[in-house]
Amino acid sequence: MLRRRVPVLVCWTIVLAFGVVAAIRLPALLSNVFTVPGTESDRARQILERGFHERPDGVFTVVFRAPRSSRATLQRKLDRAARLVPTGHASQLRPGAGVLYGEIDTTLDLQHAKGYTDALRRALARAYVTGQPAIQHDLEPVLSHDLLRGEAIAVPIALAVLFAVFGLSLAVLVPFLFAACTIGATLAAMYALAQGFTMVSYVSNLVELVGLGLAVDYSLLVVYRFREELERADNVDAAIVRTMETAGRAIVFSGVTVAIGLGLLLFVPVPFVRSLGVGGFLVPLASLAAAATLQPALLSLLGRRGARRIPVARKLRLPMLPGTLEVDRGFWARLARAIMRRPVPFLLGGTMLLAAAAVPAAWLRVTPGSISALPGGSDSVRGVALLRDKVGAGALTPIEVVIDTGQGGGVGTPELKRAVERLTNATFHDPEAYLTASGSRAPYVDSSRVYRRVYVVSRHEYGEPATRGLVHRLRDSLIPRAKFPAGVHVYVGGAPAQGVDYLDRSYAWFPWLVLGALVLTYFVLLRAFRSVLLPVKAVLLNLLSVAAVYGLLVVIFRWGAGAALLGLHHAPQIEGWIPIFLFAMLFGLSMDYEVFLVSRMRESWEHVPDNGRAVAHGLERTGRIVTAAALIMVAAFSGFVAGRVAGLQEFGAGLALGILIDATIVRAILVPSLMAVFGRWNWWLPKGGSRSSLPSSTRST
Repeated sequence: MLRRRVPVLVCWTIVLAFGVVAAIRLPALLSNVFTVPGTESDRARQILERGFHERPDGVFTVVFRAPRSSRATLQRKLDRAARLVPTGHASQLRPGAGVLYGEIDTTLDLQHAKGYTDALRRALARAYVTGQPAIQHDLEPVLSHDLLRGEAIAVPIALAVLFAVFGLSLAVLVPFLFAACTIGATLAAMYALAQGFTMVSYVSNLVELVGLGLAVDYSLLVVYRFREELERADNVDAAIVRTMETAGRAIVFSGVTVAIGLGLLLFVPVPFVRSLGVGGFLVPLASLAAAATLQPALLSLLGRRGARRIPVARKLRLPMLPGTLEVDRGFWARLARAIMRRPVPFLLGGTMLLAAAAVPAAWLRVTPGSISALPGGSDSVRGVALLRDKVGAGALTPIEVVIDTGQGGGVGTPELKRAVERLTNATFHDPEAYLTASGSRAPYVDSSRVYRRVYVVSRHEYGEPATRGLVHRLRDSLIPRAKFPAGVHVYVGGAPAQGVDYLDRSYAWFPWLVLGALVLTYFVLLRAFRSVLLPVKAVLLNLLSVAAVYGLLVVIFRWGAGAALLGLHHAPQIEGWIPIFLFAMLFGLSMDYEVFLVSRMRESWEHVPDNGRAVAHGLERTGRIVTAAALIMVAAFSGFVAGRVAGLQEFGAGLALGILIDATIVRAILVPSLMAVFGRWNWWLPKGGSRSSLPSSTRST
């Protein structure tokens, strides 16, 4: 790769240029869609699109502040506005407490419908245009602004940490160049995929902030090792080769562990979760590709002179992180020896601390989403608030019971009419149902009279437990008791039913995701560590730290401890994708530091088979650099917390807490204490296992 340095740099420059273009154009292709193929709500959606020429995610809701006397005038205005949207047609206006509201139904998907929001607002100047397309339209500038705010926090902190590690040196620039190219490659790939697949709105923020933290971390570890190797090697090329054999190989194992959990999300048959998985999965893949090609080329450009501290830096006396090359006397070595003299108290204390943090996870409740959690200030959110106050929380997202008779004119049979009457009477007496609407003409019956629908408006938002309970009652008891004729199929659809199906399908697959991550990660670490016991220890500690993060999310976001002080969203439920994606991401990221730390310990053990010495040397050699890497990662994830989108706040807080827990309690306390308890068993591998392991000359970080 060193001989092809110029072509490599040219190729990555082209990739970076494509990434810049993709970053500008990608947001227009993104949308948050919760449809789940093959479910009851999806079959209802297909009938609504085919029979009624509308899609729930393509419906605009228009709210007028007006008396009932102006209903006819406003109806004509709504009808004219509907003609601005392809396939658009207006519903009849309905009264509320001082408001009139109606829908503009379309067959457009969310990605295309949101583009007509501005045209409708110009045509309906004194109305509130809301609904899922308008909300999505208004969310995009919020996400863009939040991303800039997050980067404004993450980049200066990362720069300060790099100066603390490298001093005033050109080496500080290498991690940022590496991160820029990695993020650019990921965004370019996402833009290509978004042409044919649904991608969620959060993908850009996720790729740029997670990519920043991961790429800078990886490059930091390589550049740090490169400076060490320069002190031993006679020429730069030899130092690069040795660096890539050691730190580069450790990054490969780390990247694979990150990619495993995120890659498993691709098997979850839920488009929302799968698209998040694609974005997350491409980040470590791009980082690995850049580590194998771009990083050696950048190190070659840096050279011995560029890696040195600039002499003026000595006068500046920049602050340094704890850690030294004096492996027997450094801060981390002393800490390791103190723990290993009394490992059991440290082990029990650290474990009890994490277990206590994990206990609130028993109160973790999830939601498919919450309209009230949307960032305030936009026209769509004001419309939602007005509709909630004047009509009811469920008015924007009603449940739609879709009836398929299977034959033309089937909706007019007496048996079907009696069944519909029994259903509407039952929903009328349900405590959660605020309003039930049905009829024998449009918009309740399609033109072929094959399909009929019943609107059920709940008293709460679509994602709240009470509304989800109403969906379950409709499916499990109310519809069966209505006794529809044989051959008639009844489907419960609409946003509340989509939310139920989204959560049910996602969490039906979550245990398999956890099991797959545990098994695959164990075998990757078995190869990396050449030990049977150390991968088990790593997997169990990761599970404990993830459980602790879940518990802390409940404390902060559900119970509100510190939420107001930090400016965080306070809600009774966590967004449903958060626990799944957090597990996939944290399980891999936490393994990063485990690989770097244990690989150094293994190197020391092979040099001198003394367990205490190996642990002390490994912790001292990695303590400073892993601390720096963790600080950069926390800074990057804090960028999510600084935003206004509730789900991204929860995600960023979970990632930052997970990295802090892993870099402090797990790495500095639990790992040394467990390794002291296990003793020589840390390094046990059955005969024949070494055939699949790495040569001893290449095992270190």
